[in-house]
Amino acid sequence: MSRVDFSALTKKKPEKKLLMTLKKRAGRGAWGRITVRHRGGGVKRLYRIVDFSGKKINTPAKVIALEYDPNRTAFLALVQYPDNDKQYILAPQDLKIGDEIICSESAPISVGNRTKLKNIPVGTMVHNIELEIGKGGILVRGAGAAAQVLAQEGKYANLKMPSGEIRKINSECFASIGIVSNPEHRFVIIGKAGRSRLKGRRPTVRGSAMGPRDHPHGGGEGRAPIGLKYPKTPWGKHALGVKTRKKKKWTDKFIIQRRKKK
Repeated sequence: MSRVDFSALTKKKPEKKLLMTLKKRAGRGAWGRITVRHRGGGVKRLYRIVDFSGKKINTPAKVIALEYDPNRTAFLALVQYPDNDKQYILAPQDLKIGDEIICSESAPISVGNRTKLKNIPVGTMVHNIELEIGKGGILVRGAGAAAQVLAQEGKYANLKMPSGEIRKINSECFASIGIVSNPEHRFVIIGKAGRSRLKGRRPTVRGSAMGPRDHPHGGGEGRAPIGLKYPKTPWGKHALGVKTRKKKKWTDKFIIQRRKKK
């Protein structure tokens, strides 16, 4: 079992005004039916309201704390504006307490600053990228993730995503400079079942260990193979080498190069 080093984080309680409660649904949708399997339980946690869009344009803010967030893999930075307003943002790697950051079209290219893609030099690593102008960052927000600006072509910027996919994104969209914090997250070993349950993950059972009424792989005398030409999902769909993306998706025109198969 291993864990992340939290020694660089500030030892303080989260900002009370930036907390809210979220009802746990244990993987169930609006109709009360399970839509995502193997969810449920876990420790209680409050949601931190994170500013993904940089609401205060052209206003510098000072980093006053680096905090843990139980709802995501990355760390958060608590920033304070001149009017004493406080906001949580995704903390990039190498951002330190006392640093000053800004969200502006003319922001300098330094870690934590946020600016439009058209102003970011080729080769720069970015995160928290907008996909639609003004909607806030939705791409590249996981621990240790970063996209690289490869080129500026007309009104689009070419970005290499963490998956290896190269795609076009409107140059007027905002992005934050740097790599997302907590890159060691990928090396954490859970170590035991109880720790996984505390994260809200319930046990996963092999289909071949079930009965035929519960899974296409189930049934048979003793330890039997799946008895089919190819694996299937619990709902009978093909589950080996099947592409799940729509063949004629309208965003295909923005993808220059697809991600490589593993």
